[in-house]
Order: sequence, then C-alpha cells, then structure tokens
Amino acid sequence: MPESSIVVRPEPIESETYTPSSRLRAAGLAPAVALFEQAAEAVPLPKPPHPIVIVDYGAATGHNSLLPMSAAISAIRRRTRPEQAVQVTHTDLPDNDFTALFRTLAEDPDSYLHKDSASFASAVGRSFYGQILPSQSVTLGWTSWATMWLSRSPTGVDDHVQVAYSSDDAARAAYEHQAARDWQEFLAFRGRELTTGGRLVVLTMAVGDDGEFGYRPLVHAIVAGLGDQVRDGLVRDEELRRMIIPTFARTEKDFRAPFAPKGRFEGMSIEHLEVLNAEDRFWARYQVDHDAAAYGAQWAAFARAAIFPTLAGWLDGGADDPRAADFVGHLEAAVAARLSAAPEQMQMPLASVVLVKHGRSH
Repeated sequence: MPESSIVVRPEPIESETYTPSSRLRAAGLAPAVALFEQAAEAVPLPKPPHPIVIVDYGAATGHNSLLPMSAAISAIRRRTRPEQAVQVTHTDLPDNDFTALFRTLAEDPDSYLHKDSASFASAVGRSFYGQILPSQSVTLGWTSWATMWLSRSPTGVDDHVQVAYSSDDAARAAYEHQAARDWQEFLAFRGRELTTGGRLVVLTMAVGDDGEFGYRPLVHAIVAGLGDQVRDGLVRDEELRRMIIPTFARTEKDFRAPFAPKGRFEGMSIEHLEVLNAEDRFWARYQVDHDAAAYGAQWAAFARAAIFPTLAGWLDGGADDPRAADFVGHLEAAVAARLSAAPEQMQMPLASVVLVKHGRSH
C-alpha cells in the first residue's frame, strides 16, 4: 500500500451527518473544557492593543470548537477590558471544509462570535505537523480528537483496518514509531508558537491502563461490514487490503516520552496529564430507553462521519470513486445492524494533557 497523504480530521461525505455526532462528542468534553478554562485564567495576557491569540488545532467543521472557545473567552473577559481583541484562529488541512466551518461560526447560536463582540475568527489551511503561526504569537491553544490521526500511514496492515487489533508485529511497530514522531513534531511546533506562559490543552485517544485501545464492538462491526461488501462484489479484495484507519492511541508513557529526562521539550512541560475512560453517551441513553436500533444507528452515524470517508478514500477511485456514496451507505447500515443486534458499551480511553511554555529564566 502506498503511503497516504496527511489525513488529520477527515471530513464526512455529508456534513449534516457529522453535526449531531460531533455535538454528542462535544457534550462529553466537559473535563477538558474545564481545563481549558483554567488555562485561560492562568496565561499571561498581552497588553492592549495587542490581540489575545487563541488557536484551535484541527478544527474540522467547528462544532467541537464552540464550547471550549466560548469558555476560554469568558474566562479571559474576566481579566481584561471588553474591547481588547481576541483573535481565534482555526486550523486544519487545506482540503478541510472551511465553508462549513465559517458557516458554523456565523450561524450556530453557540458560536463565540455571537457572545463576544471583540472576538474575531480566521482560519489557516495547513497541517499541524508543521509550524502554522509565527513564533511566540499564541497565548492559548486547544485541540480535540485530532492528534490521534497520523500524518501518514507508514505501512500496509493486511489483516485489519485498525493497527491496534492487527497481529502484524512489524506493522504495529511501524505505526508506533510514526505516532511517536508525529507527537514530537506536533509538540515541537506548538512550543515555538506559544508565548511564554502560554498553554495548550490536548484531548485525544489513549490506551487505557489495561492496554485496551477501545471501540472494540464498533471496529469489529466495521470489519464485518467491509467483509460483506467484498462478498457481495461491491468492493474488491485488493481494495479491502488497502483500507486502514490511520489513528493511533498513545499510552501515558508515550505522551511523556519527548519530555524525558528533564521534563522539558521545546521550552514546554506537562502541567497536567490524565488518562480516563470517557462516557459512552449512546450506551447511557440505551440504558434508559432500551432502544437497540437507536443505539446502533447513533454509533453508525458517528463512524460514518469520523471514519468512513477515510476508508472510502482507499477505493480504486479514491474519495471520488463512483461507488463511494454506496460504499458509505452500505457500511453504515451494516454497522448499525450489528451493533443493534448486540448492544455493548464502548470502552473509550481518552487522555487530557495541559502543556505550559516556560521562559528562558526557567
């Protein structure tokens, strides 16, 4: 399989499918949003008329950005004059749907633009595995559900779509190496961009204390659904062997590795690091209403938005393959049916990391 292009935060084929799933994920970000609010209360602020710069790394369509940006701006407003400008820069890959992003910011009632007249939005289409903004210019950074997407797929994984469940030791090692390199690159450039005293809050997938990647029922349902399409002649076996979800969940040791042995990297240190299991909100709803069909449909819609576009990209014709829409539709239906037939709580290990930038005197 050839190396992929950078695939951080793939966009869904239908953005309206993404919105409800994204909002449910955003609703589960409360602890990380609280950390971001605390970071906003602690960072040194530039003196007017210099703007306060907040960066949202891996913004996608913006729905996961509304709660954290609003919380941070509210905290900042308790410390500064209301007319001092807050510049919020949303970043993602050049092929991100920036039209949907700006529509979200302009039209969604939860947008910070409706709550603070001195806040301004902009966007940059560039990978966060390089430098995006000028050095020493960012006061506060945020990223959620983005850094687990690797900059590239380092090798093929013939026996699975998720390397965490592969039995290929060489492939697992290649992905582990790529993930370590990507994490170091991400940190290095954020260290350059942050001002002294600036902070960055990261929310991303993690490996639990038990070594579990998580999402096991969902991943198994996806694999089964892909097998159905090969059996039915909708997807060629060669295409299936190319398909991989290039995400990697890191351990606490992985997160800390660039900071060893002195606890610093690019002038930054870890102020907070916690690995925990996030709540499966779809399961919690199922426990109340016992609607198995809704449970399966909700997880399938999530997967359609977050994962299926990447899988469709491995079809012979890529994302523009004439079969892409049918491929996604059949896969969503198959995943929904399997999860509805045997509802099971998803284990979802997450990590929240807060990084602080130090000055030379430290």
